[in-house]
Amino acid sequence: MTTSSKKSPGAESKAAPAKAKASTKTGEKAAKPAGNSAFSKPLQPSKELAEIVGEAPLPRTEVVSKVWEYIKKHKLQNEANKREILADDKLKPIFGKDKATMFEMNKFLAQHLK
Repeated sequence: MTTSSKKSPGAESKAAPAKAKASTKTGEKAAKPAGNSAFSKPLQPSKELAEIVGEAPLPRTEVVSKVWEYIKKHKLQNEANKREILADDKLKPIFGKDKATMFEMNKFLAQHLK
């Protein structure tokens, strides 16, 4: 037993830092949406946004996912600059302009969620 007890603490100490790193990465990603009610709370989309994501209340993360699905389905990303979104007739009322970057998109979506 002494040999097995010597091996297991050594094995645990080597595995512990790896587990700590892995759990930190997965723990942060898993904890933020579940722990932060701002992301997981269902929000009502405006009429303009509802044309893209539907009328039912959705969490902010789902809204962003559905908007990206719409953008990719309708090929609205600028081919020369993938960070730029070219607004069509449904996205113009949401963005308020013809083009928006992917970083601006969340700001515009927030204005259409209550």
